[in-house]
Amino acid sequence: MAGETLDPNLQPKKLQEMLPQFEYVMQTRVLTAPRMVLGDLGGTGQRLMITVTGGDFEGPNGLKGRVVPGGTEWPLVRPDGIGTIDARYTFETDDGVFINVRNTGYRYGPAEVMARVAANAEIVDPNEYYFRTYTVFEAPVGRYDWLSRFVFFGIAERHPHLLFVRYYRLK
Repeated sequence: MAGETLDPNLQPKKLQEMLPQFEYVMQTRVLTAPRMVLGDLGGTGQRLMITVTGGDFEGPNGLKGRVVPGGTEWPLVRPDGIGTIDARYTFETDDGVFINVRNTGYRYGPAEVMARVAANAEIVDPNEYYFRTYTVFEAPVGRYDWLSRFVFFGIAERHPHLLFVRYYRLK
């Protein structure tokens, strides 16, 4: 209600004990075409487009398959140098199930390091830059629908025309 104050004694019962835990789920190897620079979008930054051309994924418990060609990433490099991730692509499991992937996140580091990453000509030590995603999977009802029920995050490493992402489920 408007103007109502909260009693400072009202505090959560268990929240402070509920520390985050995570579990490794899979690693992807995503093949990409050369990036296209679409230009500055009204002062918001440089928009890029990177097409996914294939790849694969594998994890414990039989989670395995290919990355379907045709997905796209639309990163935006903001004026402050922070790269925002906006990628959508699809997995096909070895048993023929399609799972959509939506990655959002951030990639940044010192300007000289990010220039080397952008040149896509060498493997830049991933400890020199930050590349993390938060991920939503869309899986049909069945064997893989558990992917649609949890929060996931990814830790990424860029190689020339290849992106590695290790995904973890937040329990």
